[in-house]
Amino acid sequence: MIDRVLPSRLRRPVIGAPMAGGPTTPALIAAVGEAGGMGMIGSGYLDADATREEIARVRAVTGAPFGVNVFLLDPADSAAALAAAGGVAALDRYSAAIAPVADRLGIALAEAPAFTDFDQAATLAALVQDPVPVVSFTFGIPGAGVVRALQEVGSAVVVTVAGVGDARRAMEAGADWLSVQSAEAGGHRSTTTVAERPDEIGTVELVRAVRAALPDAQFVAAGGISTPADVAAVLAAGADGIQLGTVLLRTPEAGTSALHRAALADPRFTESRPTRCYTGRYARALVNGFVAEFDPLAPPAYPHLHILTGPMRGAASRAGDVEVPPLWAGSGWRESDAYAGRPAGEIVAELWDRGSRSATRARPSLPGSG
Repeated sequence: MIDRVLPSRLRRPVIGAPMAGGPTTPALIAAVGEAGGMGMIGSGYLDADATREEIARVRAVTGAPFGVNVFLLDPADSAAALAAAGGVAALDRYSAAIAPVADRLGIALAEAPAFTDFDQAATLAALVQDPVPVVSFTFGIPGAGVVRALQEVGSAVVVTVAGVGDARRAMEAGADWLSVQSAEAGGHRSTTTVAERPDEIGTVELVRAVRAALPDAQFVAAGGISTPADVAAVLAAGADGIQLGTVLLRTPEAGTSALHRAALADPRFTESRPTRCYTGRYARALVNGFVAEFDPLAPPAYPHLHILTGPMRGAASRAGDVEVPPLWAGSGWRESDAYAGRPAGEIVAELWDRGSRSATRARPSLPGSG
């Protein structure tokens, strides 16, 4: 493990969240890495070939360490969640409910959405054949064999966890470190089953619980971190580093759409909320018209709803209709206004340097905090 990337070995232990679907670009990954942190490719919806291409693009613009995030999808778990919700009939009912939105946008919803794991096995094989410094996992805990195969080629293995039990399981599987993600995080919550309704634990409380349970583990805190005070709080609670997502969405390097950028600054939005209505798994987004109307109707069907709503989400974004597409945002999205338009490297440096200084003054030492 001595040669693998750990938070404690980064000049600034700040991870740029793997925001799949466009916001995380090679330029953003490079900016975070060159500021002393580490950026992450969000390969969740990419196949193996597209993941290889994205890795090549990142390597072309930076020599800083970076990672690749992989979604771990279990067909049996997905099938069980859908069956408990009413099976295909539940999908049909939801499709009928949202059809008027698609009709208004002039598009058809995806037909008969079925399970896919987005080329999971081939992607993992590609990451063994052509290693990257870090491979992280979301929505599941990799088997010990997968962990060993990646570590043998020099990759550090990271697991995104939403609770103490999953944190223990991940470390038992051999993970090098963890991303500890609270209910305050924007986008998907990394629960390990589709049907599970995530808890509402805040970042500081979750960090304290994981540190108490795993005093020797290294981990970064994720969820609602948008100010130096947020950084200081999670470090004082026992985190070894931080993960930033929402606060980076409006940087020049991010691939965030113009519509999403504008929505994050729009005073009409007053709440972000975890919802299944776009993908079938809980993900925190600004509450627009679609969330308000359809969240109560959405079945736990992932990735079926992600596929079903894909054409509608794309059409709404192209049309500039802010009331329909997902506007992912963590709980601290308002506080991130102060950093809108600033380069990602400046944000990483300012949040870490100011926050870590404050944490050191508040808490000279904490056993196990790395």
